Amino acid sequence: MNANLATLADSRLREMLMLQEEVNNLINSCWRRAENPWYRAIWTECAELVDHVGWKWWKQQLPNIQQIELELVDIFHFGLSDLLQNHTIETILVQFQEVYRNFASQDNLKSIDSNIALEVVENFALDIIQTKKFDFGKFCELSKYLGMSEARLYQQYVSKNVLNKFRQDHGYKSGKYVKMWHGREDNDWLADISAVITKNPAIFSQELYLRLKEIYLEVINGK
Repeated sequence: MNANLATLADSRLREMLMLQEEVNNLINSCWRRAENPWYRAIWTECAELVDHVGWKWWKQQLPNIQQIELELVDIFHFGLSDLLQNHTIETILVQFQEVYRNFASQDNLKSIDSNIALEVVENFALDIIQTKKFDFGKFCELSKYLGMSEARLYQQYVSKNVLNKFRQDHGYKSGKYVKMWHGREDNDWLADISAVITKNPAIFSQELYLRLKEIYLEVINGK
């Protein structure tokens, strides 16, 4: 791996860890004391992931790539939270730097083989249930078998994280938040905006948030 790609991978991982800690603090400032069962949320997401890969032998099923990516991102949110539960961001970066760099270097991913993918998902879920801990390396392997590149994971993760924070900042918990913007869900707007913003770790999340806010203000002001 060349130095530029390694530096980029390090920056992306750092940003995602910082964003995860930020949104966890926003939801509950004492979230570490709560000791949430992150592992349970993860294996539950794995069950949903299996459905999107397709396991029903009595009918034709093709992997739903969009939903697979969303489930992987949800798993990663809970996984990072589990790591942050008892470790600092710097400790996590040191521990998993090489694993994540290796993941980032795998840019030629194969198409999904449903049989292999299902087995990998089930093994991942089994490990989570048995250990009650998120395995970073096994998650990277899972993503690889499901066709999710590091660049795609980063884009999707940051996008979903920013939307979660945006919702919390604008009354999601109290029920004041408006989810439909000019006849489209905020998720759809998010995808459109994310697709055209430069994925520079130094500015990506900030620009995405500001653009969401700009459109949202138009919605609530009736423009």
